Amino acid sequence: MTLHYKSLHRALAVVWLFTCLAFADSVSAAGGGPDADQPDFTQGDSIPSGFSHDWNLGPTGARGWIYSHRLETSAARQIRITKVDSGSPADGVLRVGDVILGLSGKEFEGDPRVRFGKAISEAETKAGQGQLSLLRWRDGNTENVLLKIPVLGSYSATAPWDCPKSERVLELGVASLADRVASPSYRAVPITRSLNALALLASGQKQHLPLIKREAEWASKFTTSGYKTWHYGYVILFLSEYVMATGDESVLPGLRRLSMEAALGQSDVGSWGHRFVQSDGRLGGYGMMNAPGLPLTIGLVMARKAGINDPEVADAIEKSAKLLRFYSGKGAIPYGDHHPWIQTHDDNGKNGMAAVLFDLLGEAEHAEYFSRMSVACHGPERDCGHTGNFFNLLWAMPGIARSGHHATGAWMNEYGGWYFDLARRWDGTFIHQGPPQSRPDSYRGWDCTGAFLLAYATPREQLYLTGKGKPVIAEVDSDTAWSLVADGRGWSNNDRNRFYDSLTTVQLLERLSNWSPTVRQRAAEALGRRKEDVSESLVALLESPDLSSRYGACQALQLQRGRGVAAVPALVKTLQADDLWLRVLAADALAGIGQPAKPAIPIMLQRLARSASPQDPRNMEQRYLSFALFNTRGGLLGRSLDGVDRQLLLHAVRAGLLNEDGRARGSFSSVYDNLRFDELQPLLPSIHKAIVEPAPSGIMFADGIQNAGLKLFAQHRIDEGIELLADYARTQKKHGSQKRIVQVMKMLESYGAHAQRVIPQLEATANYFEHEETDFPKNLSRDKANVVRQTIKNLQGATERPALKTLGL
Repeated sequence: MTLHYKSLHRALAVVWLFTCLAFADSVSAAGGGPDADQPDFTQGDSIPSGFSHDWNLGPTGARGWIYSHRLETSAARQIRITKVDSGSPADGVLRVGDVILGLSGKEFEGDPRVRFGKAISEAETKAGQGQLSLLRWRDGNTENVLLKIPVLGSYSATAPWDCPKSERVLELGVASLADRVASPSYRAVPITRSLNALALLASGQKQHLPLIKREAEWASKFTTSGYKTWHYGYVILFLSEYVMATGDESVLPGLRRLSMEAALGQSDVGSWGHRFVQSDGRLGGYGMMNAPGLPLTIGLVMARKAGINDPEVADAIEKSAKLLRFYSGKGAIPYGDHHPWIQTHDDNGKNGMAAVLFDLLGEAEHAEYFSRMSVACHGPERDCGHTGNFFNLLWAMPGIARSGHHATGAWMNEYGGWYFDLARRWDGTFIHQGPPQSRPDSYRGWDCTGAFLLAYATPREQLYLTGKGKPVIAEVDSDTAWSLVADGRGWSNNDRNRFYDSLTTVQLLERLSNWSPTVRQRAAEALGRRKEDVSESLVALLESPDLSSRYGACQALQLQRGRGVAAVPALVKTLQADDLWLRVLAADALAGIGQPAKPAIPIMLQRLARSASPQDPRNMEQRYLSFALFNTRGGLLGRSLDGVDRQLLLHAVRAGLLNEDGRARGSFSSVYDNLRFDELQPLLPSIHKAIVEPAPSGIMFADGIQNAGLKLFAQHRIDEGIELLADYARTQKKHGSQKRIVQVMKMLESYGAHAQRVIPQLEATANYFEHEETDFPKNLSRDKANVVRQTIKNLQGATERPALKTLGL
């Protein structure tokens, strides 16, 4: 099945707003929908209406529907057959409407999706003799039936290295893929088309070079009016690998064009969004998005290796790497310019991408961390992903393989083997399965053949993507590999707490010293749910020489809330620590403790007011201190500024309003609400600047502090607010602007007849909305135009002229 560009655009058009409290919604693919009651097909029940997501059942040639609940199939015990390919192994054994109740004469006692995948893996071994025994229900009768599939062997302890089965899967898949790519009707989304070509190249089979060259010629001419960032990274990556593998420099002009467009399309802070940067150096839409940004950076690094030595490319690589290095050791690389993601060990493959990137850059510390996070991500964690988990599976093996053969073998034997076997069709190709949910995800029907074959081709080391050259990471031994896998156990989206809640307090305290931020967080949350006071143990841990232990202590103290009061002096001391992230976590812990932590406020304000440094070039400490102090929900000063030194406060607010993150600036809106106007007057020039010059990053939230400033100016009739409101009416971000414009116009009307001077500007804005605005629903643009025109009428009839104040700027 082939998908066109529109399917990718649908897949990427959904906003993902991260919140740890709503993880089930944020990680589910678009359109997951509510759960239905589990049907019993042996009692005549049907597949619930609207629940269309079925599964490829490995190389059987059959597909089946499995009940899902909260991104899991663990509660299901039946597989309803939905399709059987003619001539496939299942043909004549299964038919549509059959129900698989179990395996080898026994009913399913666990997740049928997992059990079926593992049964395929077992049947393909020599011992299994290719015999897959199914407990089939048909028309009221239950019987054992035997389905015959080819014997491929078993996964080795270091799969795909030294693994005959992996070699066989690769050979079969490459042969089928080559036939598909050679077909005159071959079409594919640019991402999967590039991955398919990379897989053929990774096989090292010279007979496919003419076909690969044809694909390289397509790639060298590629362009699109759609979401360029998503496509360009993979196209550049393929072209770069092709040039280095073949020496064919005929495509270098195309590679240079694509690379330069990508480099020049980067934002001032080193990020990319759905599209390239706007003329003002800022991203549009949702702003920074790491899912396309990381592949673009990897592609540019590859392009530089292939000979694209333009300084703009080098600058773009370093700007992006500087941005991404921050997340090393702190969690998974998140959706955008957000907090490190610590709910799971990866966030839709971005840690795998980062492991590859930093390995290519020769930065061992960061490559090792992100690779280990990739190894620890398996099971339900890999089923998660924004709008689907395509990228979570694509980037798993490239990231894991940086840690060596034992790491890949442990991961394959824990999870990847059965998952890949279930996704592999009877012709050797692979199909995207998606997360367990009611409807297929946004990548439905995407050809995963190239993506999965790249994993199996890793031992051939033909490409830098698959490990060509000496890795900068030391290979882990078998015990370490399995310990990393174990770190990822004990969590599922449907049952997040039970395993950690079953551990003793001593065991949880031990896990606070784990290398993994995710393990530490799960242990911290479990301790937070208990009533016992562990402050003494946490203070001792906070004073440990081990940095992970100190991190874990802070994570736990934040969730101890008021029980952590005894740790306040130690946390205040920790605010002066050398390690940036330790200082941040200490500030978070103090905010979590709340009122008893207020003695820390002066030192927190002093640190917030500091300028960026070479050790913290994006002033991330200032960003997190802004949240810890001024957020209305949980900030130490979010609801009251009583007793706070006003000079320290004003100095900190002036500095914070310059932070490059829109969300961090937005936290200072609480100051506008909690100070009298006479106290705010020294800040008015800074408030004005924060309105005029939006934050260069955190675009999704950049309007928060602008709106707060405009509201303040209108409330106190500050003359300069009239032009600011008229400008903002047109320049505000489009998302949500149909509601925001109503409030903006009301604020403008509060100036009475004074606002008549901007009527010509408002008329131009109304005309723009109705006739010129793009990338926004036409009906909503017309609605905005009508709101502005009504305001013009109201202003034309206004006679009141309230007294105005001026900034005198």
